[in-house]
Amino acid sequence: MAITKKTKDKSIITDKSFQFLKNYINNPSPVGFESSGQKIWLEYIKPFVDNIFTDPYGTAVGVINSSEKFKVVIEAHADEISWFVNYITNEGLIYLKRNGGVDHQIAPSQRVIIHGKKGAVKAVFGWPAIHTRLGNAEKEQQPKVDNLFLDCGARSKKEIEALGVHVGAVVTYQDGFDELANDYYIGRAFDNRIGGFMIAEVARLLKENKKKLPFGLYVVNAVQEEIGLRGAEMIARRIKPDVAIITDVTHDTQTPMINKMIEGDVTCGKGPSPCYGPAVHNKLLKLVEDVAAKKKIPLQMRTVSRSTGTDTDSFAYANDGCPSVLISIPLRYMHTTVEMLHKKDIEQTIQLMYETLLTLTPKTNLSYL
Repeated sequence: MAITKKTKDKSIITDKSFQFLKNYINNPSPVGFESSGQKIWLEYIKPFVDNIFTDPYGTAVGVINSSEKFKVVIEAHADEISWFVNYITNEGLIYLKRNGGVDHQIAPSQRVIIHGKKGAVKAVFGWPAIHTRLGNAEKEQQPKVDNLFLDCGARSKKEIEALGVHVGAVVTYQDGFDELANDYYIGRAFDNRIGGFMIAEVARLLKENKKKLPFGLYVVNAVQEEIGLRGAEMIARRIKPDVAIITDVTHDTQTPMINKMIEGDVTCGKGPSPCYGPAVHNKLLKLVEDVAAKKKIPLQMRTVSRSTGTDTDSFAYANDGCPSVLISIPLRYMHTTVEMLHKKDIEQTIQLMYETLLTLTPKTNLSYL
């Protein structure tokens, strides 16, 4: 099934692209261990760029027009939240530490993969039956990092070690890509491998439409965002871009228990969601807004306080300052195994980034004064 938005009777996203999206989402790429996903991404983007390179920690970059002195980045991050094996009991149970902002409350009864020295080991987050948790004299226990454990079928520490499981092995959830009614997709780690997909599609469209850019374009899939924007910080210092367009996810605020007065009013299926904030360059944001208006792409504006909480901050404040803008895609149920987004938002975010690149030039005036 392909995304079927038409432009002159040609689909924006092809069947091959859609298959890449599914494979990319289903592949585990935990923080600090992103290499397998980066290989998939680089293999896909390679035909659409002039050359590729990676940095020592695994950030992957495709470059178009590398000889041009003016440099523009479009960026997403590749890593997903996960767990680390932290302690193995004599009875063969496994206790964990977070690797990124994983939500411990969703863990009980989830199926996981432990990535050990001998390959993948299946396991589950065990949780006592409700019959044993309830009692007249006691309060029902709630899941916490220190009472969650994995059960992989081993019944001793020796059996665990024989499977190749060790302290420091990374653990990812098993759930992958799926489709729901009304053009919704669900999956693990749409935050933010959907961004990696979208920037790759921008590169593909530039190549297939034979567009010539008056600047060097660096398509950046950064690592280690989930633990402090580290990958973007490193690659921004290396590339030294003149402009950066960052894409990430933001919260759909239409579900229960979300306060719109705090989080804003954003809905899946109603368009990309740029934001206002100190790290977001006002003139570059105005350019994006003008492009959206011209191309009739709906926007859902929002605000951030102090920092964006995304790789935008790393690029904006790198070197001597880099005009940066954040274009987010609405997402439901962030940092769960059923992150949900809408097909239309994917299409329109790709289109917005693509058209912005075609509008931008080295002579675009981004000076505040």
